[in-house]
Amino acid sequence: MSIQKLDAKLLDKILEKMVKTVHTSKDEIFEIGENSRRQYDDLLQELSNIKIQVNDIIEQGDQLGAHSRLARQRLSEVSKNFQKYSEPEVHEAYEKAHKLQVDVAMLHQQEKQLRDRRDELERRLVNLKGIIERADSLVGQISVVINYLNQDLRQVGEIIEDAKQKQEFGLRIIEAQEEERKRLSREIHDGPAQMLANVLMRSELIDRISRQQGPEHALEEVRSLRVMVRDALYEVRRIIYDLRPMALDDLGLIPTLRKYLSTIEDYNGKTSIEFSYRGEEDDDHRLPAQFEVALFRLVQEAVTNSLKHAAATKIHVRVEVKDDLVNLVVKDNGKGFDQSKVNNRNKKSFGLLGMKERVELLEGKMTIDSRPNIGTFIIIQVPLNI
Repeated sequence: MSIQKLDAKLLDKILEKMVKTVHTSKDEIFEIGENSRRQYDDLLQELSNIKIQVNDIIEQGDQLGAHSRLARQRLSEVSKNFQKYSEPEVHEAYEKAHKLQVDVAMLHQQEKQLRDRRDELERRLVNLKGIIERADSLVGQISVVINYLNQDLRQVGEIIEDAKQKQEFGLRIIEAQEEERKRLSREIHDGPAQMLANVLMRSELIDRISRQQGPEHALEEVRSLRVMVRDALYEVRRIIYDLRPMALDDLGLIPTLRKYLSTIEDYNGKTSIEFSYRGEEDDDHRLPAQFEVALFRLVQEAVTNSLKHAAATKIHVRVEVKDDLVNLVVKDNGKGFDQSKVNNRNKKSFGLLGMKERVELLEGKMTIDSRPNIGTFIIIQVPLNI
């Protein structure tokens, strides 16, 4: 969908529906957690009661066991000397011993049933505890998602409006970089992309070979795959290396800028370019690579604008590196421009937008002072988060 077709109000409706759906899911998960918590409390109380019952039955069993032993002893005595006892006394001794034996067996059965129920409750409590913890975790995660939807994504409309304003800038950027992108696209497609596609297919083949032919054959494929991955890595590194001046890696930012500006001055002939630097220049005081590349591109873009659009005859580039800050100044005596009339159709603003976006990525600030027939003065300050 193109930017022109994007409707901020439609996105707001979609966002509201998303938030509502997420809220509903959160409520459902919360209810699951609460139901599980109630079941957990009920089962915990039941488990406590069962443990008490088990202890009571054990005590009763001990007492009945003692009585049963005495009754069996009495029955044994009566059986041995039955001529001394009447028939009712013998019958009574037998009945009493038998009843106690039955009672003890019933208590043992009850104890077994209670113990089985106790074990079942303990297993269910463990499962419910896991459900409760998972539900609480999900509710917390969904709350984070809701906050994100309500706060960050509420700015979607503003982002779209800003994107519409920048679209033409983007089209100009695409046009200016099309040839370079085609070259990179061909190199990536013919090199790493093909290699990685082969890696994916070979990885699937290894899985199949491992199942069908065993680990030995799979290991041979893994060795071949390792070589392929190494070649792909080499190609990626080569392409990355070609994306920026080699001197940045070898010499650093300041020598590379001196060489670049000197070359540009010789090439243009009519333009005088002055470069000044304040700060340490040895290898121990080099900036991180990402800062060196970004600062080089900023100087490159500013000087290109001064030469191409401002027709400047004098350009002054000054770089100052402090402990926690880099100051970059580019000043020219060119045509200048009316800043109040800069818009997305102004060719000069095309380069300035690219610089602004690069500075924002570095969390820095860029100030531009330009007036017609006076020249342009650009100040860039980038914090060193080292």
